[in-house]
Amino acid sequence: MQARAASLHLPAFALDLLIALFITVMQVQGTLAKVAADPESVLRPLADLGHLGYILLIASGVVVVLRRQFPVAVVAIIALTSLIYYTLDFPDGPGWLGLFVALYTLTAYGDGRWSLAIAGAVIAVLAVDWLVAAANVEPRAAIGWVFFRIGASVMSAALGESVRTRRVIAADALERAELAERTREEEARARVDEERLRIAREVHDTVAHAIAIINVQSGVTAHLFDKRPERTREALEAIEKTSSQALREMRSILGVLRDAHDGRVPHPGLGQIDELIAQARHAGLDIKLESAPATEALPSAVDSAAYRILQESITNVIRHVGSTRVTIRLVYGVDSLELCVTNERGDTSHDGGTSAVPGRGITGMRERCSLLGGDLDAGPRADGGFAVSARLPFAPVGGAGH
Repeated sequence: MQARAASLHLPAFALDLLIALFITVMQVQGTLAKVAADPESVLRPLADLGHLGYILLIASGVVVVLRRQFPVAVVAIIALTSLIYYTLDFPDGPGWLGLFVALYTLTAYGDGRWSLAIAGAVIAVLAVDWLVAAANVEPRAAIGWVFFRIGASVMSAALGESVRTRRVIAADALERAELAERTREEEARARVDEERLRIAREVHDTVAHAIAIINVQSGVTAHLFDKRPERTREALEAIEKTSSQALREMRSILGVLRDAHDGRVPHPGLGQIDELIAQARHAGLDIKLESAPATEALPSAVDSAAYRILQESITNVIRHVGSTRVTIRLVYGVDSLELCVTNERGDTSHDGGTSAVPGRGITGMRERCSLLGGDLDAGPRADGGFAVSARLPFAPVGGAGH
């Protein structure tokens, strides 16, 4: 059925050609039929003045074939032929069919302002001409056809404007729909990028911490293998425990990507700080925790960010300083959590090396703080060592990254 409908669809020019032929035949044949029905009302025969009446009726019908390409010119030509036709008192008839089609086309394909102005001016001029030409028409009731022509001309122009308005509204609705679709796609891409960045941070923190501890413990194992073999078991157990925990965390992070039902495993939080401290002590750090009990549960985002900042700070100490004393201080405020990690010697400000450009670890910690609307300060202490201080608000504040 769809193939048949497509095969019956004519090109626009062929359709206009058929319309023009139909209008031409109707105008000429209709006028001849009216003349034959009432020959006494004819003031000037169509054959008068070199068959000018026929020429005007045919011209006003044939020109409709160009209505889409030249709508203003077609309206002007048909209006001119109508003025000449009725001014010279040729017989009345359906010689206005081409005018109605031309006015409809002008407003339907126009710009909505000038097209309406042109149509109004043409109708006004023709209305005056038609009324003047019908001043002496008999019987007087026949003047009703003049008002019919005026009203039908106005309705043709109004119908074309209605079609144009609906077309514009449909185009605007389509454009808004496409814009909304593009906006949704951009938002979806932004969420994907944000999730990738979050996963990258989690992977970085988990792997960096585990590798740092495993590296230290493997070095201890190699050093004590011959001298104190009983200690190697403890170091190997620490390596096994650290690697197992890292694998569990990696599975929980990457499992989100594979879970069709979005079954998320809780991220590490301050509830696991004892395990983190135990791992650090196995790596040779002397850690002291100064913390009062939390008065209420922390928001999950703050809890996870605080854990990752502590983990990254300890990892930097293990990687770049080695055995030293580290102090962790947690202060639970009314609307924020403040934490500070200090070590007594060495410099972990750049994640290794002496470059003045901060490494990814401290940059990642700052990003975590900024996402929550907090702030982080990391730098050397006046009495030696290094300190990382962060403030994490419990509720987002103005100017937060998200």
